[in-house]
Amino acid sequence: MFNRIKEKGLDTFYLNPQIYFDCNNELLIENCKRIEEYNEIFMRLVSGALYIQIWGSDLRAYDFKAKGLIVRGKISRVEFIERGRKENEKQHSRKDKN
Repeated sequence: MFNRIKEKGLDTFYLNPQIYFDCNNELLIENCKRIEEYNEIFMRLVSGALYIQIWGSDLRAYDFKAKGLIVRGKISRVEFIERGRKENEKQHSRKDKN
């Protein structure tokens, strides 16, 4: 029940990511907290409970203000990963190596 209330609150206060595509040339991502990794072919962003991973070529970040970000370039793929899930995957891979 707490999770349902939490999700409604995030939606109500617009804390979940809002993403707008302009073909494969531009993304507008609202409620982006930070850029975690960035180069010309890959970006990893933190937004709410998600990592947003963007692949392409000539990627550039513009206008990072008010917790929003514009990404321009030739975008080939966008992937969404739950933040809790990534930490769990790292822990499992460490266990497998031991």
